[in-house]
Amino acid sequence: MGKKIKLGILGGGSDSLIGVLHRVASSMFDMFEVVGGAFNTDFDESKRFAEDLGIGTDRIYSNLEDLIAQENKLPEEDRIQVVSVLTPNFLHFPMAKQLVEGGFHVICEKPMTTTLKKAQILKEVTDKAGKVFAVTYTYTGYPMVRQMREMITSGKLGKIQKIDVQYYQGWINPIIHDKEQRNNIWRLDPEKSGISCCIGDIGTHAYDMIEYVTGMEVKKILADLNYLYEDNSMDIDGTVLLRFEDQIKGVLRASQIATGEENNFTVKVYGDKAGIKWEQENPNYLYFLEENKPLQVLKPGHAYNSDFSLGATKLPPGHPEGIFDSMGNIYHGVAKAILGEKIFDGEYPTINDGLRGMNFIEKAVESHKNGNVWVNIDN
Repeated sequence: MGKKIKLGILGGGSDSLIGVLHRVASSMFDMFEVVGGAFNTDFDESKRFAEDLGIGTDRIYSNLEDLIAQENKLPEEDRIQVVSVLTPNFLHFPMAKQLVEGGFHVICEKPMTTTLKKAQILKEVTDKAGKVFAVTYTYTGYPMVRQMREMITSGKLGKIQKIDVQYYQGWINPIIHDKEQRNNIWRLDPEKSGISCCIGDIGTHAYDMIEYVTGMEVKKILADLNYLYEDNSMDIDGTVLLRFEDQIKGVLRASQIATGEENNFTVKVYGDKAGIKWEQENPNYLYFLEENKPLQVLKPGHAYNSDFSLGATKLPPGHPEGIFDSMGNIYHGVAKAILGEKIFDGEYPTINDGLRGMNFIEKAVESHKNGNVWVNIDN
């Protein structure tokens, strides 16, 4: 293929699960090479971690400004081309903006920013610079999610009439009931996390998934959020009613206090001809339901799947593909876009998806705080 795309990483150090996910994903199609970055706010620790990864410490930087300045001194064919931003939420906007303005493509964790206004600014900057910008709504990379998208958009379900998406976790339950703990976790700190915890963290995944698989945009929402304690300023649970065009309605339920739940993300879409279901904890099974017919279970790698699904499948049928593969497919789409190759529509989540995600988060909080009223989702 020639030289690999040179990738830098911000954050994602030795104690970061998301860091492992991104590094493995970037290596899957042999299109990226991690060459540097800043893995930790502690420069020495960042260098030690780079050594553990087998990366030369000469391109490990103490801060973003140094990375941009030093990389831009290198010949174009040698410098970092794209940077993955894996830092806490409040750093996404300033880092991504500086990177784009500095001439780099960006892969950013979600939520893209902490406010809608910042997301709009970032989109303007990215459009002006003409750079590839991906937001890692990871689950859109699963082969059977892509198969679901193709089946819905091709009319297999008929006219859509009901959408039901649930994303339940229980990880915050042991923390939220301890006042000291809940006041010392960054996801419950508005200065670091933004205006929302649950909706901003996992609700935005569910929202993006709805628009991704259906091809429809949400027009109005009504949100009822749960903060559980008066001294907790961040939602940890919520239900959002959705309205689309043509009398189509749906519901989005997200929780981080669903005791005992791990990562229960379930997507259900029903049309007047058929229904379809997918579960993240069993991602290799796509359930297709029709009136008076046996339940069909579709699996990855079979010829009956779409080209888009098969293009995201790396293994023969019967070999499970998981979250690393899903993220790997997104990195693959980004690589193809950087190289100017032809890509499938929806092969990676774009800055437009990140912008709509931030719009949803702000409007959900607005709806709740204004007394659970309907609010419009702007384009």
